[in-house]
Amino acid sequence: MLDIRLLREQPDTVRTRLQSRGGDSHARVDAVLECDKQRRATETQLQQLQADRKRLSKEIGFQKSQGKDTAEAEAAVRGIGDTVSRLHEAAAELDQKQRELLLELPNLPHPEAPVGSDASQNPVVRTWGTPPEFSFTPKSHVDIAAHLRLLDFERASKISGSAFVAFTGAGARLERALINFLLDLQTLEHGYTEVAPPLLLRPEALVGTSQLPKFEEQLYRCDRDNLYLAPTAEVPVTNLHADEILPHASLPLKYAAYTPCFRREAGSAGLGTRGLIRMHQFDKVEIVKIVHPDHAFQELESLTADAERVLQILGLHYRTIELCTGDLGFGSTKTYDIEVWAPGQNAYLEVSSCSNFGDFQARRMNLRFKGDDGKNHFCHTLNGSGTALPRLFVALLETYQQPDGSVLLPAPLHRYFGADKIAP
Repeated sequence: MLDIRLLREQPDTVRTRLQSRGGDSHARVDAVLECDKQRRATETQLQQLQADRKRLSKEIGFQKSQGKDTAEAEAAVRGIGDTVSRLHEAAAELDQKQRELLLELPNLPHPEAPVGSDASQNPVVRTWGTPPEFSFTPKSHVDIAAHLRLLDFERASKISGSAFVAFTGAGARLERALINFLLDLQTLEHGYTEVAPPLLLRPEALVGTSQLPKFEEQLYRCDRDNLYLAPTAEVPVTNLHADEILPHASLPLKYAAYTPCFRREAGSAGLGTRGLIRMHQFDKVEIVKIVHPDHAFQELESLTADAERVLQILGLHYRTIELCTGDLGFGSTKTYDIEVWAPGQNAYLEVSSCSNFGDFQARRMNLRFKGDDGKNHFCHTLNGSGTALPRLFVALLETYQQPDGSVLLPAPLHRYFGADKIAP
């Protein structure tokens, strides 16, 4: 959530930076400022009336001590009381309206973020490795998995509908091996603290990390209990410290969590296509940081490096892009996407999105730290996939496929999987 003081003091700057995202930012900013103007005027009127009531009450007390008639003054005080009650209600309504309007405003892109309208204008920051070469036409992971009996889409569809999968046999074992490998890498080598969070979440948690109210249609909701299935571990993990004031010395906090993720993907292009590319339920290891504002962008670079290290260790070719203003996520001020090469798709697939949210999420969840100046300040929050499955699963199968239909596994996975390859 943006700081209302920023909108009051620098409205043109806010409009310009939001405009670079696309859409009508002027009208939305103007609506917030108009509501803020009305709310402040109401509160000023309230303060004046309360001062008048206090003054009159003192006068009534004095007049009574002098034996004077105070009926007229007492009537005036009652009238002020009625007006104060109405204004309290009006102020509360305006305060709620202002918060709702602020919750609908996206974060400001970083001033140095590349300006662009869509993903086609995202610049490549770096690449690692080279695409593998084959002496045969590489197959899709769907065909590889069918040959090796790793996945069962038909039976999963019978149970849950389209865009679900059942990992079977060596496929289930590889999925479990990857989860353990990713958690060990992020915790034992990169210093994140492992968390196993709840998967059912209160609406307030999703408001805190900005999935609500903007992305309601993408979420699975349990209406009877007013709880949501976690769309990503970012939500429960970042909210661990909601409404807290952290000691300055505790920062940065670094967490890693494995969870299944649940997304309706309403209106998403590609949903229902063959394979694992876009699913309603998928596994992910998420990494989250809560940091001092002065170190946030430095921490974003290290978080992104931690995610990239996964692909380097596994020997998978990838590229890292920076999202332009028109492609930034709602709450992010700066984002790197890591895209792994999938030979069977002849395309790059996003396996991690690493973002700095500034104080945007912290304001929504009231997450602060005690500064050296003795004052409370909002933390900055960051997160990224470290990394997401099943696209990592796809890249592994397609990169390391062999002419006989088997799949060789990179050495770091051998001890987790219990073998060096998957064979028929």
